Amino acid sequence: MDRPHDLVVYGATGYVGELTAAYLAEHAPAGVRIALAGRSADKLAAVRARLPQAARDWPLLVADSSDAEAVERLAGSTRVLVTTVGPYARYGLPVVEACARAGTHYADLTGEVLFHRDAIDRVDKIARDSGAKIVHSCGYDSIPSDLGVFVLHERAEADGAGGLTDVSLIAGAKGGFSGGTIDSLRAQVETVAADPSRRLVVADLHSLSPERAAEPVPRQPADAPAPGRRGSRGTWTAPFVMASYNTRVVRRSNALLGFAYGRSMRYGETMGLGTGPAGAVAAVGVTAGLAGLLAGFSTAPTRAVLDRVLPKPGEGPSPQARAAGWFRMDIEAGTESGRRYHARVAGKGDPGYAATAVMLGESGLCLALDDLPDRAGSLTPASAMGSALVERLVAAGHSYTVTDLR
Repeated sequence: MDRPHDLVVYGATGYVGELTAAYLAEHAPAGVRIALAGRSADKLAAVRARLPQAARDWPLLVADSSDAEAVERLAGSTRVLVTTVGPYARYGLPVVEACARAGTHYADLTGEVLFHRDAIDRVDKIARDSGAKIVHSCGYDSIPSDLGVFVLHERAEADGAGGLTDVSLIAGAKGGFSGGTIDSLRAQVETVAADPSRRLVVADLHSLSPERAAEPVPRQPADAPAPGRRGSRGTWTAPFVMASYNTRVVRRSNALLGFAYGRSMRYGETMGLGTGPAGAVAAVGVTAGLAGLLAGFSTAPTRAVLDRVLPKPGEGPSPQARAAGWFRMDIEAGTESGRRYHARVAGKGDPGYAATAVMLGESGLCLALDDLPDRAGSLTPASAMGSALVERLVAAGHSYTVTDLR
């Protein structure tokens, strides 16, 4: 079916949506047919006017996620749709369902376990039948984690080292979490409070697995381990706020790829705070702060206080602050043969904003232009795009390196 657009950015009037559109305007190859979509034609026109010259003729498409007919038309008009409209549990299901029915490839920025699980249950078979690649979590949540373990697996496989066993990621970054991420966390806490049965989905370490009963036996690391020293450098670590999501995405990738990483793989994530006494103090402080944040979201009075001080959806740092940010993931892995590897995934730019715009933009281009594995349904970045997306991100300035530790 011939469609008028190759790629649509839905939510282009939002903060990260506009950053993604700007990235595409500067880096998309000539001839790629891109359109901007959102709820307001006037706001879309204002965004387009601020974008680089290459975007000045991009069509503007008006669609509200609550308007089923408009969303169906939007999905049917393009080969690929990338969406920044969250919280996805509140606004995302009609969009992902429309793309699955239309055979339209889809990418989002969700870090919401409940939405991701619901989307799998609702659209996986539909998308497999239509040929749509439905790819969740194409930003800082969860591309560095997902592709980092993917490249480790590729190196170990090429070396004949066997499957991965104990895999540990230590995250480091300069920059804040976006208002959208905070809003998603808030929405998930509220959903669990309203329906306690959903807490079981959030707590399940294999909650995104395609077939829960088929998961291997190895016990997985806790989402929020106590502060401690980890890794070959003895880095002090604290719980990483996105570990309870990223780890499930990585485990889903392993399952979707036929447990290619290894049926004995144990995977966990923490946040690195340094190697000296200051790192120990920071690890304790971050652990307490994260516990306080989650507790604060659980009651209305404290949630109201947090709402006044935390970033809101649509807000973000200045261009200078975005440019000063960075992220780095250090991943160490053992293998069945006893060989050990270290992977580093890194990039410039505030991870929740500038780096995420690069990742989502390149994901959209990868889905639209590249020769990808013949796989459809509810996928992950690694299972949908794998090496093709790694190559794109490296060309865009991110780094994916693997070192043999012997």
